[in-house]
This record gives sequence, C-alpha cells and structure tokens, in this order.
Amino acid sequence: MIIKNGIIADPASGLYEHMDILVKDGKIVKISPDISCASDAAATEKEEIIDASGMIVGPGLIDTHVHFRDPGFTYKEDIHTGSLAAAKGGFTTVVCMANTKPTVDNVDTLKDNLTRGKQEKIRMYQAAAISHSLKGQDEVDMAALKEAGACGFTDDGIPLTNAAFCYRAMQNAAKLDMPISLHEEDPAFIKNNGINHGKISDALGIYGSPSIAEEALVARDCLLALRSGADVVIQHISSGVSVDIVRTYKKLGARLHAEATPHHFTLTEDAVLEHGTLAKMNPPLRTEADRQKIIEGLIDGTIDLIATDHAPHSTEEKSKPVTEAPSGIIGLETSLALGITSLVKPGHLSMLELLEKMTINPARLYHMPYGTISEGAAADFVIFDPDEKWVPCEYASKSSNTPFTGMELTGKVKYTVCGGNVIYSDK
Repeated sequence: MIIKNGIIADPASGLYEHMDILVKDGKIVKISPDISCASDAAATEKEEIIDASGMIVGPGLIDTHVHFRDPGFTYKEDIHTGSLAAAKGGFTTVVCMANTKPTVDNVDTLKDNLTRGKQEKIRMYQAAAISHSLKGQDEVDMAALKEAGACGFTDDGIPLTNAAFCYRAMQNAAKLDMPISLHEEDPAFIKNNGINHGKISDALGIYGSPSIAEEALVARDCLLALRSGADVVIQHISSGVSVDIVRTYKKLGARLHAEATPHHFTLTEDAVLEHGTLAKMNPPLRTEADRQKIIEGLIDGTIDLIATDHAPHSTEEKSKPVTEAPSGIIGLETSLALGITSLVKPGHLSMLELLEKMTINPARLYHMPYGTISEGAAADFVIFDPDEKWVPCEYASKSSNTPFTGMELTGKVKYTVCGGNVIYSDK
C-alpha cells in the first residue's frame, strides 16, 4: 500500500507535513516526500494506492474507554458491531471495560473476550475489574489477569467507596506497572444520577448529581495516587474543580491521568432540555464554566486522554422517563469530528495536540506498540478530511443513543487502516 499526497500528522515526533507512506506486510517501511511504484524499488505495480489529497493521515485512533456490552448485554452492542463502529470512527485500538455479565474479574472471561476480539479487524484490548463482581470488597487476582492479557484494571460504572480498599488496589497495580482507572461519583451525594444537580434538574423537578459527588472522590484518589505511586486514571472528568484538583496533584508528583469525553467538552446540562435522556450520562453534563475548565485542562495537559465512554443502550431503554432511563451515549463514530469541531476549529488545540490525546498518550499509558507514524511501526492510520462538514444520522453501532444525531460536525473519516488493511472506507 502507498498513501500519497496527505499531510502526515504524527504527535509522537511532531511531524506535520506532506509525505507519502509505503506499507509492506502491515508495517510502515518508508516515509518520504514522493513515493511511486515507478520510482521506488521497494514498490511494485500491485501496490494499493490511497490518494489522501486534502486529507490528514494520523496514527490510528486509540480509545481507552469503551463498552461493547459483550458478554451479557449484546442487544445493545457486541464485540463485532462495536468494532465496526470503532473502525468507522477512525479507531484501530480500543480498551473494553469490565462491567459485563459475567464481569471480567476472572481469567476465563478475560480470555474468552480477548479470543473473540482477535477475530475483528481492529485491535481490542480488555481491562479487568478491580473487585470481584464490582462490589468493591474482594480484590481480583491482578497478577493472574495481567498474565492472561488484561491491559489495566477498572470497576468503571461503579465507584470504589472504600478508601483503604482503593489504596491497596493502587499499590498492587503499581507493583505490576499497570494503570488503574476510577469512576469518581460518590453515591452518598446523589439522588438521581445522570443529570447535573442545578438549574436543569430544578426545572425537571428532580434532585440530580452535584459536582461535589465527583470532586470528593477525585480529591481522595489523587491523594491516594500520590502515596501509592500508581498510574491512576480519573475517568470521564466532568467538573472544573476536579480538573484543578488533578492539576494540583500532578504538580506534587502524582502519576495521574485524566480522560475527557467529547460530550463533556462539547455540551452542557442545557442539552438535557433539548435531547432528554439522550443527554443523560454518568457523570452528567455540567455547566458552561465546567466545560471551559475541561478545555483549559486539555490545553495545558492536565487532561491527557480523550476517551469516548462509548455506552450503547436500546431505544426502548432510552425512551423511559428521565429518572428511569439508563445513562450513557455512543461516541466512537463522532469522537474525532467533535474534537475537531469543539477544540481545533475554535483554536483551543492544534491538530497534533488533539491527536496526541487520542493516539500516543493512550498508547504509552497502556504499554501499546501503536500510536505513531514512523518507519518500522504498525501501519495503523486514520485518514480524514479536516474541513468536510457532515451530519451524523446512521451508525455502524447496534445502538443510536446520542444527542449528536442531526448536528453538523466538521472533520470526516475517509479511511481507517489497521495493520496495513483498509478496514473502513467512506469512498
């Protein structure tokens, strides 16, 4: 394969210029200003040519936080449809969460997921649970799960309310050099989750989820991260105060990482009035001041990961009243476009800075040999038009629960290449 005439954007090296790429046997073998079948001895007339004129060629995107609902909830999504959605969104690698049924808290379930994932065209990693059955009481056998292929540990969806248990888990993860990711919502503060406690919840006549529910656990776990030395990920950060706390503890030397989702840096709680349960998620959309603080955190590097928290639900489930409907939205197919629309076009981040948080940063955190465009590296690419406007309306995902349907976005994935194979094409 030869990819010609595109702008190569590699955040790992800082390269951002017109280059061609020659791919052989799933690897990048040459990056040069002009590669052609006729002029390059390494190429043959059988090479597949992708003309990337007017497009950017970035490393294949990496999402550290997805729910493929498999096993147990495959009416919402499964490994195959989740992989198709990832490929359509430009993702070549994803990390699946452990809150399935059965929970990924044992070697057999882990290996089954990984084996089925290998049948797909993307690279599927699997995080294991921190506690058995996500109950926050009995720690899993982290060493055995790492040996079996787990890439990290998380009880995502459920917070660890026992501080001592959380600290021990961090210490054990640190010994294994494995990241541990935390869902930060203290249920003691929450009456109705999924909606910010504020003007919108008041308008709906309910008591929602106040930001202190997140901030209290973020403050605790940043301190525990500092003391434990673990790589701790604050998942789907939603509060401006939480961003400030993470920034402070990073300066103190804690090995902290933070995820921002496209919906949290794009929307506010006002979206609930327009989109109803399609804008309900945990943690909830908050105020414009919170959104701006999240953007500040992305700009200064306090937030070093952009992750979708891709969370499919059926139409029937999302059609329930706001206090009964499940929280979560799909996100893989709109993530890059929302990053371009909400962060790059307004001038908050450069294209390289956006891609850094979606490629090389997650690759380094999870010890993945991906996320870069360099000779000898895996031929994983997202090729996209940064200026094309489009409106999401149909999805490769099995579900369609998102407030972004019908919204004009900028930045369209044209090709996704994984291991030298085109796994999605918009052409």
